[in-house]
Amino acid sequence: MISRSAYRVETGALLRLAAPIVFTQLSLTFMGFADTIMVGHVSSAALAAVAIGNIYHWALLVFGQGILFALDPLVSQAYGAGDRQAVSDWFYRGLTVAIILSAIFYVAFQFSAPILIACGQPLEIVPMASAFVRANALGVPAFFIFVALRQTLQSMSITRPLVIAAIIGNIANLILNYLLIFGHGGFPAMGAAGAGLSTSLSRYLMMFVLVIGAREGLRDVLQKAPRLLEWAPYRRLLSIGLPTGIQIGLEVWAFMTVSLIMGTLGTLALGSHQIALQLASLSYMIPLGIGAAAATRVGNAIGRGDPTAARIAATTSLFVGAIIMLSFAFLFAAIPAALSRMFTDDAEVIRVAVVLLPIAALFQIFDATQAVACGILRGLADTRAAAIINLIGYWVLALPIGYALAFRANMGPTGLWWGLTLGLALVSVLLVARVRKMLR
Repeated sequence: MISRSAYRVETGALLRLAAPIVFTQLSLTFMGFADTIMVGHVSSAALAAVAIGNIYHWALLVFGQGILFALDPLVSQAYGAGDRQAVSDWFYRGLTVAIILSAIFYVAFQFSAPILIACGQPLEIVPMASAFVRANALGVPAFFIFVALRQTLQSMSITRPLVIAAIIGNIANLILNYLLIFGHGGFPAMGAAGAGLSTSLSRYLMMFVLVIGAREGLRDVLQKAPRLLEWAPYRRLLSIGLPTGIQIGLEVWAFMTVSLIMGTLGTLALGSHQIALQLASLSYMIPLGIGAAAATRVGNAIGRGDPTAARIAATTSLFVGAIIMLSFAFLFAAIPAALSRMFTDDAEVIRVAVVLLPIAALFQIFDATQAVACGILRGLADTRAAAIINLIGYWVLALPIGYALAFRANMGPTGLWWGLTLGLALVSVLLVARVRKMLR
């Protein structure tokens, strides 16, 4: 029988680790949040272009990021076991994979225009969206190296450098947005492309700040000669990372597919959807950060051979995530108009967004549960089941139902969001069931 004091102690430890991770996640998301708000005041077409550009941009990046999330269980379990050589090896292997991914994804970013046209997006915004994507491509290497560093540091419960890098990166992004989007300080007014270039430059700054800040925490790791030429460890990393990339991708791609469908309904529907999605994505960073902390806590416990501690960490993180997201659900339902006005002054866009936000409020709770459950499974190095569950929940249930409600039931944007909510509910239930099975 596990005592209440054990859960109280774990709650304190989880929150101390999760708080800076959540702050970092929120800061990284705020960069896109700031881009959207500032571009939205250029024109509704620019807002729609950034929305579409972000779809293509993140559709690729989330898969590569998911592969690097394999460092969560590999580093956290090695660190929990006290094996510093293994920590060093996984860190350097992660950097190697990050560099390879950078080259692949940079090339893929150059083909956004024909793909967006083939997906039926409005022709008048494709050039702006493509320019935004190409500008973002410049920051791809910095992004992947940052992720490899971040996952390694989080797995060792080193978070202070992440917070510093996130703060500096956001300040730089706001300043660069002001200069490059609107053309202040002698710079040309680049609009959507300026937002993409600002993000890329800020990512390099964040990467350099993190490298400098992480040197002390990684001193023992960096002093050990890495073993990089063995294929078997890379196969192990990919066996965890590829399902994680697919699992995260299936979820994000489902939301992006909905955004593409919204684009076929017109600029008004797409703009309002982007507002609701940005707000939901911003609040989602909190359970995502708690899930990352859960991956570390569970992975460390498994590494030191303490399954009871792993069960306590898993239960605590699920409870904390659900409680926090209840407050965001209330906020979305209570003041949708005020939240929408942060993005645009267009009354028609606000009118549609106000209808979508209460639906988003409902799935906040399901979203929190699945995000934390995925983190727990990652800490256990169990990633394939989550990929299968996301395939069923989003692609077998959510999208077909959402499409039917939107077009056959004539519910439009709200039908698509109800489909997402139903799929998310199924995913959260199945993932929690998987966590319970694994921890038994």
